[in-house]
This record gives sequence, structure tokens and C-alpha cells, in this order.
Amino acid sequence: MAQLWGGRFTKETDKLVYNFNASISFDQKFFHQDIRGSKAHVTMLAKAGILTDEEKKQIIACLDTIVNDVENGTLSITDEYEDIHSFVEANLIDRIGDVGKKLHTGRSRNDQVALDMKLYVRDELEEVQDLLKNLLTELHKLMKENTETYMPGFTHLQKAQPVTFAHHIGAYMEMFKRDYDRTLDIYDRMNYCPLGAGALAGTTYPLDRNMTAELLDFYGPTLNSMDSVSDRDYVIETLSCFATIMMHLSRFSEEIIIWNSNEYQFVELDDAYSTGSSIMPQKKNPDIAELVRGKTGRVYGALTSILTTMKGIPLAYNKDMQEDKELTFDAIDTVKGCLALFTGMISSMKLNKPAMEKSAMNGFTNATDAADYLVNNGVPFRDAHGIIGQLVLYCIDNDKSLMELSLEEYQAISPVFKEDIYDAISLEACVSKRNTIGAPGKEAIQKTIEINENFLNNI
Repeated sequence: MAQLWGGRFTKETDKLVYNFNASISFDQKFFHQDIRGSKAHVTMLAKAGILTDEEKKQIIACLDTIVNDVENGTLSITDEYEDIHSFVEANLIDRIGDVGKKLHTGRSRNDQVALDMKLYVRDELEEVQDLLKNLLTELHKLMKENTETYMPGFTHLQKAQPVTFAHHIGAYMEMFKRDYDRTLDIYDRMNYCPLGAGALAGTTYPLDRNMTAELLDFYGPTLNSMDSVSDRDYVIETLSCFATIMMHLSRFSEEIIIWNSNEYQFVELDDAYSTGSSIMPQKKNPDIAELVRGKTGRVYGALTSILTTMKGIPLAYNKDMQEDKELTFDAIDTVKGCLALFTGMISSMKLNKPAMEKSAMNGFTNATDAADYLVNNGVPFRDAHGIIGQLVLYCIDNDKSLMELSLEEYQAISPVFKEDIYDAISLEACVSKRNTIGAPGKEAIQKTIEINENFLNNI
């Protein structure tokens, strides 16, 4: 059992305790971040005169060979080592002897793991940003292509007013734009380097923490050594952001599942993103959308877990904090996979525009505009509301839409109706009249599309 400590102890750790305490099975994900941090650390140590230039070169060259050997399969990361830090250091010492023992000068595993976790989360945030941009680009394309694709808008899952598919998709565009901005906020807040904080109280060595931070592309060093090693706010913020991303994906998935059903038939999912039934040959199931919806719970669980872990921990570092890793790794992998698959699914799905328009027409989504027509012809709104209610009831009893009623049928309920009622309540008219910013009218939606274009061009 390769450990970085032991002088204080008179007997070896029980194997069960060792395995329970070890983190090598999951923190090996930090391998590249750990190497990067170590190279920056020894570069700074040499600049500060704590190591010679020759020692620095020797250590960095050996670290590079360790990376090469791991990547080409000649060196394996095994549970012989307690964690990724001991793996790197033990192999370094095996290869270059006492010079390798100088790597850890002025550093603790506490600030080392804090650095590795920050570097890892920062790298993954950038990958999620790229995936969000891909999704936003696809949503933007759908908006531009569907400014005149009419569909019902819903409240309470009841048809409410007519909108366009561009307007509906635009709602998700706004959600994922906010998600993207949240990743930037988190990045800016977390981007300070904890290396040099030591175990919790810094070190007596003349470290240049500003130099280390600069080498690792941080804005600067963290300002309190106790907070440096015990801070996991950035993990909590990241998981909170990811939980929100998953919530948005799940809402969208739910709508796609509904739209894909035989009752709606608004969309048809590509075969590549669907599965069949082992017994029912006619089935084409929206499994990817359902899995995205289902996997949302995993990310929620990770957020709840880290909040629970951190709530009772005194300063500074405690071993409880090792529990931040597996759940964060899983949440990151889940979010990345869901974003990639969801983007592929919506980019390949086909829209059934006639079914959308028919659904909007048959759902009395133009009833509000019919009431507005009466108001514009001098009828008080409350009376107009009652008249349209009677019309809708009549339509239901006679299996007609408002557009299918004859003028005589209209005038039998109110003589105010004239021939122009049909123009006033067409889906095109209902949508086109709504042109305040944020509304579904074509002028308004074009302005929104221009704003979104600018957003995408600047990320």
C-alpha cells in the first residue's frame, strides 16, 4: 500500500480501513490536472530558489514520461496507491530517486486536491459550455425556420392561444441562454488558485502564489488558506447549475414525448433516437427523451448529497469532503451525455406542421381574439367573454371550430359579428397582431432572433 505518510504510525493500516479511505478508484480522473499542478508547482519552487533549475527540469521531464507511459498503457493506475497524488509521487521517486521527494515541498494533499478539483471542474465547465452552445445553435436554427409554423400554446396542458413553433422553441432558447451565463458566473467566481495554502495555514517556504496562479490560468491566488482547502462552493454552484440544465432538458423532453404521441403527432423522432418494443411491432418509443427526463434525478441527487455533506463540516479540511468527487463526476458525465444526445435528437426530428396548425384551430386558441373582435366593435369585455363562451359551447356540441361556423351561426348569438370575423380570428392574424417584444408575432420574433444571433456570435 503506497502512502505519503506513516512515520507517526507503529503499524500498518487495516486493509479494510485502507480501502474505505482510499480514493484512487475515482480520483484518477484528476491525473492530468494533478500533473499540470505539479509542473506549475515545481516551476515556481525553482523560481523561488527552493529547487535548482536542474531539479525542476528533471522532475518535469519525469512527470512527462509518467503521462506518456499511462497514456500508452505501459503504466497502470492501480489500487496499490491510496490516491492519484501518491501514484504520481511514488512513480516519480521510483524513477529519479531523492529529487522526486522534493516535489511535495511547500504543499499539502489538502491544497493539492483542492487545486485538482478546481482544475477538473473548470475544464468540465468549458466542455459543458461548448455543448450548450451546440444546443443553442440548433434551437436558433429551428426558430429561424419556423416563424410561420402555427401551433397551440398551452396553459395547464390545455390549449390556450395560438403561437408559432419558433416562439415555443424561443422559450427554451432563453432557458439555455441563462444556463450558459450561469456557467460563466461560476467560472469567474471559482477561478482563484488554492495551491500554496498548505494543510490550512500556509507554509514557511517563500512561495510565489501569484506565479503559480498565473501558470495555471487563474485570476490570482485565494486569499484565505483555511477557506482555500475547505471551499466546495464552486462544486455546489456547478451542480446547482447542472440541475437547472437538467430540469430544462427534462421539461423539453416531456413536451417532445407528448408531441411524439399518436394523439398529437406534432413531431416524429428519427429512428436513431428511438427504440422499438420486444412484443408490439408497431411501437416507436422516445427512449432518449425519457432517459434524459429520468436522469435528471441523478443530478438532483448529487446536488442534495454535496449540500448535505458540507452542512456540518467545521474548518478546515475534513475527510467527509472526499465525498464531493464521485457524485460530481457522475453528474458531469450525465449532463454532458444528455446535452449531446438531446441536441442530436432535436436536430433530426421532423415537424408535422399541418397537425400542429389543425390542433391550434380545433382547440379554440383563437377564442381570445374573437372576444377582442367584439370589444373592438363596442361590446364590453365581460359581455364579449360570455358571448364567445356560448360560441365555444355551440362549436363543441356541433363538432366545429370557430373558423367553420357560418356567419349566420355567428349572428344567431350576436348580431355584432360581420364577415370580417374570419380574418380577425385566423391563426395568422391572431399571431401577427402580437408584436410587442417577446411576443410570437413575426416582427417581434425576428427581433428576438437577431438578439439571439448576436448572443451566439459572442460566446
